[in-house]
Amino acid sequence: MSAYVVFVRDRITNPEEFKTYGQMAPLAREGHDMKALAFYGPSRTLEGPTVDGSVIIEFPTMDAAQAWYDSPLYQDARVHRLKGAEYRVFIVEGVPAPGA
Repeated sequence: MSAYVVFVRDRITNPEEFKTYGQMAPLAREGHDMKALAFYGPSRTLEGPTVDGSVIIEFPTMDAAQAWYDSPLYQDARVHRLKGAEYRVFIVEGVPAPGA
């Protein structure tokens, strides 16, 4: 069943570190079956703190999403994300397609 990694950026704290993250993170895609469904497009916060940016990435399974997140290339990039911005990140499993 599909799974989704959701990134919610609350604020950028260090633009240079965040820029480095932006350069490194795409390299972690190689070898992973993933599809960006939303990528820092315009958003409208309906409840809670204003969202500064958001990303939703689809994976075939929870395990595939976790494997990407745990991959050495993403973990190397993640160091710079943590230094460059405040985020909330989670994986959520999708629901079966109707009739599946």
